[in-house]
Amino acid sequence: MKEENILGTQKISVLLRKFATPSVIALIISAFYNIVDQFFIGHSVGVLGNAATNVAFPLVTVSLSIALLIGIGSASNFNLNMGRKREDVAKKFVGNAFTLMIIMGLILTIIVKLFLDSILKAFGTTDQIMDLAKSYTRITSYGFIFLILSNAGTALIRADGSPRYSMNTIVVGCVLNIILDPIFIFVFDWGIAGAAWATVIGQVVSGIMVLVYARNFKTVDVNKEDFKPEPYYIRQMVSLGLAPFFNQFALIFVQLVTNNTVVYYGSQSPYGSEIPLAVVGIAFKVYMIFFSIAIGISQGAQPLFSYNYGAEKYERVKETYKLAVTNAIKFLFVAFLIFEIFPTQVLGLFGTGSDEYFQFGKLFFRIFFIMTALNPIQPISANFLSSIGKPKKGAFISLTRQILFFIPLAIILPIFLGINGLLISGPIADFAAFIASIILVKTQFKEMDKLISKVEA
Repeated sequence: MKEENILGTQKISVLLRKFATPSVIALIISAFYNIVDQFFIGHSVGVLGNAATNVAFPLVTVSLSIALLIGIGSASNFNLNMGRKREDVAKKFVGNAFTLMIIMGLILTIIVKLFLDSILKAFGTTDQIMDLAKSYTRITSYGFIFLILSNAGTALIRADGSPRYSMNTIVVGCVLNIILDPIFIFVFDWGIAGAAWATVIGQVVSGIMVLVYARNFKTVDVNKEDFKPEPYYIRQMVSLGLAPFFNQFALIFVQLVTNNTVVYYGSQSPYGSEIPLAVVGIAFKVYMIFFSIAIGISQGAQPLFSYNYGAEKYERVKETYKLAVTNAIKFLFVAFLIFEIFPTQVLGLFGTGSDEYFQFGKLFFRIFFIMTALNPIQPISANFLSSIGKPKKGAFISLTRQILFFIPLAIILPIFLGINGLLISGPIADFAAFIASIILVKTQFKEMDKLISKVEA
């Protein structure tokens, strides 16, 4: 008899650490990648430069959404067919995925080039920062293909059994960006354009590393015919990649609403439009460094959820959920303390500003992120429900915070409270998503308790 899979036998704490650590590292590096430009631009161009990169950032979110659609969709189909011993089908998904990455990257780049002014205005660009935003985005748009390649391709590389190479592609690009930023910005005196070129070069190198791997997959032999796009494989990819795509794409609407809200209501406040716009961009990117830990833990827990639920080891499923939530809350509690105690110091890392700049920054960090410690429960709960075969419940939880709660609140409350309405929209949405998650998870736990009783009987 074959030995039972370690997912069903080994200690949960050991398994969670083993599976979550690579995901956490990769996600933190990815989040850090997005904040490097903000740091150097803040110390060279200043507040207006940070505001400009903030309004350009939704285009990065679009690229990442496309990458998730193709990457998760193709990797899932690849593994499913490899498990069924259908290598000839599996490699078709590899080839079609890479072709689709390049096509979608080209389309996005062309759209941005043709409609750049309209896009930036939609994302909240003011007249004062338009030139900076255009300069930055014109250059970074050249990297969209490679950004999609590196983020979608790494999912396939992990699926092929090479998580270390997958992680290294992100690490190399990030390190290169960090090295080139100060050289281009300060030594060559290129300003915000230097930060943009440093970002693009890092993305190009990461993308090339992915393409090099694409020629030497370990488990299948990919040939030229496999790269020919075929509707069947593309449809299958899209079907399994839609959920993560929608989850990521929802952030674009959050960014759009947030940016336009702070511009409109900021202009009616003592802070003006540009200060809130710069603070929001910095705050969200700093927050994502910590939140990446929670997402990484959630991803690491996924195989434990799925395997043990399928094996009817429901107590191990519950133990995994509780341990994942507990560990994630510990990390995010540290973030909460930093945001509440040291907001001025955090903002100071990204350059100097006026008294109003730091005043608004302190308010934003302390009010908007007051529920930070509870935030991991939503993504872990959504992943838990999806992993045990409850995709509708998982999708519902995924959309609660951003779409169902935050966006309506961020539109309605500022009408009555001005820019302060946006500040309190965040914690209200966080708490509402937390309650919804707990209710659905408790309901699922009760169902598993009944299943445990049947198994024991």
